[in-house]
Amino acid sequence: MRDPYDVLGVSKTADEAEIKRAYRKLAKKLHPDANASDPKAQDRFAELNTAHEILEDKEKRAQYDRGEIDAEGKPKAPEFTGFRGGGPRRGPGGFSGYDGDTIFESFSFGPEGARRSSGRGGGGGFEDIGDIFGFGRQRRSAGGGFAPQPGADMEITLPVSFEEAAEGASKRVGLPNGKQIDIKIAAGTREGHRMRLKGQGEPSAMGGPPGDAYVTISYAPHPIFERDGDDLRQNLDVALADAVLGAKVRVPTLKGAVELAIPAWTSGGRTFRLRGKGLPTATGGHGDLLVRTNLVLPKDKDEELEAIMRKLREQAD
Repeated sequence: MRDPYDVLGVSKTADEAEIKRAYRKLAKKLHPDANASDPKAQDRFAELNTAHEILEDKEKRAQYDRGEIDAEGKPKAPEFTGFRGGGPRRGPGGFSGYDGDTIFESFSFGPEGARRSSGRGGGGGFEDIGDIFGFGRQRRSAGGGFAPQPGADMEITLPVSFEEAAEGASKRVGLPNGKQIDIKIAAGTREGHRMRLKGQGEPSAMGGPPGDAYVTISYAPHPIFERDGDDLRQNLDVALADAVLGAKVRVPTLKGAVELAIPAWTSGGRTFRLRGKGLPTATGGHGDLLVRTNLVLPKDKDEELEAIMRKLREQAD
């Protein structure tokens, strides 16, 4: 994962408003729907969401700036600090560092793990070998040695309906390890949003803490609506009489049915736009619902209607 600041294209002194503007701009540009032919679009969009989750959270951002977590939001292991001293030199007792420490030191191993005895005067004594390599005094397992590695992380794709994404919902997720957990889908959640479930990953083979589970939201196919970016499309059957005379008809939306006024003499294939009735957008709003009329004839044969149509045909000829 790249530096979150580089991903969003902002400086380390950027304020919350700058970070928010940068995210909105890039989310629109990098959304998988806008890059359908790019196989890496989903990965770049997930990377953008992860970077935004770190920088928009004051606590996480501070932890990242201090080097306590990495670009994925995971705790970082302390860095290797190396041996002290600027280099070896010959002295009365052999080679030593510039600060007077003997470069050759003895190590002992016991129930508490590896320890060293220093060549320094003034007390000497033993030190944890972890201090030599810059790890500090780490928690040790019952059998000695350093704490075991955590388990592996896991990636999960969670399909949600358009309604659940727009209105929010609670979804039960089955993890590969057999566990079932409930997660909350916030209202306005977009496809590609990635959530971290701490400690819900694979168990450690060495007895360490479990890894994390990452859940990425995807849109499930819908029986009524067809997705067109952040907009939705649907076909609406309109009776011939309503199309000719005009009428008010009920139209389903993600938040319940609404009334749509069909003007008199509406032709089949005419499209009506219901603003704000579509999917959540990167700017916090909603797309539109585009309703296309589909004229339908009466179910039963109507001789009077046929007679009228014949008359209209004759007049047209």
